[in-house]
Amino acid sequence: MTNNDIFKKLRVALMLRDDQIVEILELVDFRITKSELGAFFRDEKHENYMECGDQVLRNFLNALVIHLRGTKENPKNPNDVLAKHKAQIPAKEGAKERPEFKAKPRDEEKSRGDQSPSKSSSAAKKPSKKQYPKGNAKVQVVEKVKYNFGKAKK
Repeated sequence: MTNNDIFKKLRVALMLRDDQIVEILELVDFRITKSELGAFFRDEKHENYMECGDQVLRNFLNALVIHLRGTKENPKNPNDVLAKHKAQIPAKEGAKERPEFKAKPRDEEKSRGDQSPSKSSSAAKKPSKKQYPKGNAKVQVVEKVKYNFGKAKK
């Protein structure tokens, strides 16, 4: 896995935008522009693609630790920081807030908690085993075969 792959996965997992990554890198006094950063995330075949060096990845990881955990003097809760990132993601225009989906039970009578299901229901009966007539026994697909595994007969 290359440094670019690691950088891309971190960016997606943490839901970071380019400007947030630039701010995070400034925590360790590492300055990079958005266009330089965008070159890391391009396709390898693109003319402006650039390989992410070890120094960039190392500084990003060190800055990410400071960003998520805070400093010794000013500690942070990483879950709060991640929730803040998630809240900053703009909602898509076509996306609607839909209520939580709750499946309805198939059998309304069974789902009632105050009464037991009726015994007359067809679902209450256990399915019976399929019976084969005595004259028409189930046919075996493979009959008894003896393999000698290539050994010569004596």
